[in-house]
Amino acid sequence: MDQRKIKNQVANIGTPVAFFIVACSIWEIVVRAFQIPLYILPPPSAIFLEIIHQNIYLLEHTAVTLLEAATGFAIANLLAFGIAAIFAHSPFLEKGLYPYAIALKTTPIVALAPLLVLWFGTDIRSKIVAAGLISFFPVLVNATRGLRTVDEEALDLFESLAATKWQVFRLLRFPNSLPYLFSALKVSTSLSIVGAIVGEFVGANKGLGYLILISSYHLETPAMFAAIVAAALGGVAFFGLVTWAERRILVWQEPNEE
Repeated sequence: MDQRKIKNQVANIGTPVAFFIVACSIWEIVVRAFQIPLYILPPPSAIFLEIIHQNIYLLEHTAVTLLEAATGFAIANLLAFGIAAIFAHSPFLEKGLYPYAIALKTTPIVALAPLLVLWFGTDIRSKIVAAGLISFFPVLVNATRGLRTVDEEALDLFESLAATKWQVFRLLRFPNSLPYLFSALKVSTSLSIVGAIVGEFVGANKGLGYLILISSYHLETPAMFAAIVAAALGGVAFFGLVTWAERRILVWQEPNEE
């Protein structure tokens, strides 16, 4: 059982790493074979050297973006779950407010970012709001569905025992919504980073979005790719953290190992 689990873990890590090495090797060969200019498409080796040379500088900007994304993620998802709980108990409010949530979702964050800078300034607040807005909708939709999709027999049992609405919510609806909730949270992790970076594009003096923008102005393409890599790694780490929490909380969904 332990050996099988170790093999699965090695495969889960080794397969993406192998694909990454092959992709980077092909990229490196193509760039050098066709002598593509550095400012158009740098080889992976140049990007790696840029990351090594600018490690502290890059980490500082990455930390700012991740802070913005994580704060917006937390605030938006708490708010979304609270609204979902209201929707689950009040179809009237859901019918009245849900169309506005859809309208907010379909509005590009790029279009809202200048307004957010105007309303909240160029500091971290506008980036937090941008990250929150873009990560709000998945949790609202999935949490509402999870809170409503309960077993009718279990619900009848709670009602026969004269359970209060709070007891039904705490002991039945909330645990039932957790798989739906974590699915949405994993989607929102990457969205929150996208929102923070878009907010930094419009007005900022630090963060990965600012670094990408400044690098593009000066045609420093390796630095731009280094910032993109940092954003991608931050998103993967954020996703992994939520996945780790899901496995620790939803223990009843763990597959049985034989």
